[in-house]
Amino acid sequence: MTSAAVARSQLAKWQTVNVVLLVVGYAGYYLCRSNLSVTMPLIIRELAGRGMSASAAQVTLGSIASLGVLAYAIGKFPSGSLADVFGGRRNFLFGMGGSIAFTLLFASTGAVPIFTLAWMGNRLVQSLGWASAVKIISRWFTFQRYGTVMGIISLSYLFGDAAARQFMGLLIAGGLGWRGVFFTTAAVLAALLLACTWLRESPAQIGEAEPSANPDNLFSETAASKRVRLRELLRPFFHSPVFWVACTLSLGTTILRETFNIWTPTYFTQVTGMSAARAASTSALLPFFGGISVILCGWLSDRLGRGGRAALMLGGLALAGFALLALASGAIDDSRMGPVAVVTLVAFLVVGPYSFLGGAVALDFGGKQGSGTASGIIDGVGYLGGIVSGDSMARISVSYGWGGAFIVLAVVAFLSSLAAVVFLRHEREIGK
Repeated sequence: MTSAAVARSQLAKWQTVNVVLLVVGYAGYYLCRSNLSVTMPLIIRELAGRGMSASAAQVTLGSIASLGVLAYAIGKFPSGSLADVFGGRRNFLFGMGGSIAFTLLFASTGAVPIFTLAWMGNRLVQSLGWASAVKIISRWFTFQRYGTVMGIISLSYLFGDAAARQFMGLLIAGGLGWRGVFFTTAAVLAALLLACTWLRESPAQIGEAEPSANPDNLFSETAASKRVRLRELLRPFFHSPVFWVACTLSLGTTILRETFNIWTPTYFTQVTGMSAARAASTSALLPFFGGISVILCGWLSDRLGRGGRAALMLGGLALAGFALLALASGAIDDSRMGPVAVVTLVAFLVVGPYSFLGGAVALDFGGKQGSGTASGIIDGVGYLGGIVSGDSMARISVSYGWGGAFIVLAVVAFLSSLAAVVFLRHEREIGK
């Protein structure tokens, strides 16, 4: 075997190792993120047993979830730049360790103020994870493979989330209370943290050259190896109107995704009469079919060329709006599986487009130099909108029923599809 073949084999080996560890590690993040959503019916029941009304408990937990999303959004903005300046591996591992600590704190108390503090802390440190993963990928893969590779990495928060929900559903079915679920997920994440210490920052650490970045990114290729100041990282993004269109798309898709992530088990228990364990397991259908959507969209986008991602986002969001109107009508509420099927369809239509924004689109804008910053800003703006998915959706669902909440989400989907039209026109103009 020639030296060039050996080098290619070595590079391929470590590319595979890094992808596997990022998928497994970021899936582990979701053990300590989806646990609140999965156990929410149980926590509502406990709070109601202490004298709080079920409606008040639902709104209280919705407020805690919203504050967690706020902390996550705030953390997203510096997390990308921290990954660009200090490297992705360190931040990725620190986020896992911090999440373990705050999950244990949440489970150790029954006081609402400590719940709030612990959940905000958990979401804040978890904000380090995704931008760090994007940064690592930007150093290991050529830009022609961004769509496919980021589609695979996105499976971490989809199939990983689905597996986590199934796992926690089994724990609940086995008689474990919500605290037991939190302690167990923290222990599993600790084991995954040890495995992820094998991550490598870039091919330079194995003596190989880094692949090329997208030539249309907002930074020069020659600057990729230089450490720059924060102002130099931010300036190109603030001066790019189409970058803010991408942020607007992130805003809308994150509201949709976070609402279903938080409230699907509660919605299933209230509308279909499922047990908490059954609702937890059934909610795994959303990230599972979302993962299929991500694989399909990533594969198609790399083959459709310029404008392909924007076209897929437009189609998915428009169709999701109509599906949400069907849920709002209440016509399928009498069917146990009807709401499950349509909610799963919405996830399939939204999650694929959502995955583009903080992944392949961020890599297109940022290249090697600013990929973490681009991902952090796009995700950060999205999660600022995602704040309404907790408290506001809880209040709307309590006051106007789930039909009212779905009407609001349908409006969000249709407005987001208009932003996708603008993004598509820009991509086609560049491709001419």
